[in-house]
Amino acid sequence: MSDATFEHSQRFELGEVTGNVRLGKLEAMYEELFAEVIEDGIITQEERTQLDKMADSLGLDRARLRRLESALQAAYEARHRVVIKDLSMDDAPPPMSISPFEPATDHRTLALERRVKFLEGRIAELERELEEARAHIAVEVDLSDVAPAAPAAASVPDEDPTELARRVRHDPRDDASLHALFRLSKKAGDVDRQWCVAHVLSFLGAANAEEQEVYGKHKEAALIRPNASLTLEAWRRLLFHPEEETLVGEIFSVVVSAVLLGRVSALRRDKQLVKLDPARKQDPEKTTIQAVRCFHWAAAILGMHSPALFADPDFDGLVEMVPGVPPSSRIGAQALSGRSAAELAFLAGRHLANYREEHFVKLIVPTARGLEDVFLAALSIGNPGLPMSPQVKQLVVPIAQAIEPILEPQAVDRLRGHFLRFVEEGGRTNLQRWSDAASRTCARAGLLLANDLKAAHQVISLEDTAHADEKMNDLMSFVVSDRYTKLRRQIGIAVG
Repeated sequence: MSDATFEHSQRFELGEVTGNVRLGKLEAMYEELFAEVIEDGIITQEERTQLDKMADSLGLDRARLRRLESALQAAYEARHRVVIKDLSMDDAPPPMSISPFEPATDHRTLALERRVKFLEGRIAELERELEEARAHIAVEVDLSDVAPAAPAAASVPDEDPTELARRVRHDPRDDASLHALFRLSKKAGDVDRQWCVAHVLSFLGAANAEEQEVYGKHKEAALIRPNASLTLEAWRRLLFHPEEETLVGEIFSVVVSAVLLGRVSALRRDKQLVKLDPARKQDPEKTTIQAVRCFHWAAAILGMHSPALFADPDFDGLVEMVPGVPPSSRIGAQALSGRSAAELAFLAGRHLANYREEHFVKLIVPTARGLEDVFLAALSIGNPGLPMSPQVKQLVVPIAQAIEPILEPQAVDRLRGHFLRFVEEGGRTNLQRWSDAASRTCARAGLLLANDLKAAHQVISLEDTAHADEKMNDLMSFVVSDRYTKLRRQIGIAVG
C-alpha cells in the first residue's frame, strides 16, 4: 500500500459533479439549536427570542424556518408520543401540515385502485397459467430422460454471443461458457472483453495458459488512471444494477435530506448522536493517510463530492457513515492499516456510491419496513388522497408530517410527477429487491475503481463471509457484461 499514488491521468477531465445529498448548512445550525430548545417539550418566550435572533444573524428566511420547526416538532412528537407546548405562540394558529388521509376521491387515485384490481386479477390468471406450464414442462423433462443425449459441444454454442451472455448471467462460475466467451471475444478482436473474461477465469482458478497470459499481460500493478469521470447518464444506464428501479430512487432522493434532518434531530434529542473528534478530521489535499487519499481520488472518478473524512483507529471497522448535517464518514482501524490499494479503492467506491441521493436513504433507514414507511410517506405527499389502511396510516402520517414542511414547493411538485409515473408504471414495487439491487450497484462502483475481483472478495469476506459467494457472483456477471466494457471505454481504462 505504500506505493499507491491515488492519482488520475494527466488528461483526466472532471465532469459535472452530481448525485450527492444536498443540505443547507445554515439550516443545520438552526436545527441544532431548535433540537436543544424542544428537548424539555416546551418552547418558552425566551427560547423563541433566542431562535429568532439566531435566524436573523444567519440571514435565514423566517417562513422556511417555521416549516423546518414544524417538521422537527412532528418528528419529536411521533417518536416520544408527547405534544410540544409552544408558550411563545399561544395565540398563533397551529403550523401547517398535511391532514390525516381520507378515502380516495380524485381520479388519479381511483385510477390507481382500478389498476391494482386489474393487476391482481391478471396475476391470478398468470399463476394458473404458470402451474399448467410447469406440469407440461415436467412431462417434457421426463421424456428427455429416454431421448438421445445432445452432443457435448452443442451445449455451449460459440457462435451465439447472446446465448453465452445469458448462460454467464445465470451462472458466472460456468467455466465452459466463460472459455467459449473468451474465444468469441478473441475472434471479434475485442481485447478488453478478452481481458475481462480472463479476469473472471483467473479469479476462479480456471484460466488456461492463454487466458492467464492475457490476464497477466494487461493487469496493471497500479490503480486505474482514467481520463474522465463518470457522468450521470453512465451511472444510470451502465452502472446501476438492472433490478434497481430508477423511479424508486428518484422518489427517495426528493425526501432524503428531510429524512436525514429528522434522524439527526432524533439522535441528538436521545443523546445518541455520535460526536466525532475535530482533531481527527482529515484534509485530503495534505494528509499522508492512504485511506483518506483514496476516498478523495475515488470521489473525483465517480463524479461526486467526498464527505468529510475522519480517521479513527479506535473504531474497529472499515468505514461508516456518521449522521450529521452534513453527514460524515469515519474510517476505522481495518481500513487504516493492512489494506492493499485495490482493497481501499473498492471500499471507497462502494461507500461513496451509498452517498448518492438515490441510495443515501438506505444508510439512514436500513430496514425494508422502514423504507416502505418513508416511500409511502413520500407518495402521500405527492397525492394526499392515497388510500391506506388505518394501521399503515398510523405509521406513515407522522413521517409525512415530519417531511412535508421541509420540502420546497418544487420538491413537492416533483413528488406529484413521480406519483403519476408510479401509477402509470403499475403502482407496485418491491423495496427489498430495490434495496438489494442498490447495494449491488454500490459494489459495482467499488469494483470499477479497484479493477480487481480478488480485492473485492477480500473486503466483502471481512464483512459478510456467509454471503460472499453470492455477492461475488453478481460482480463476476458484471465484469463480463457489455455494460462493464462500455464503462471502461467511457472513462478510458479499456485495454487493447
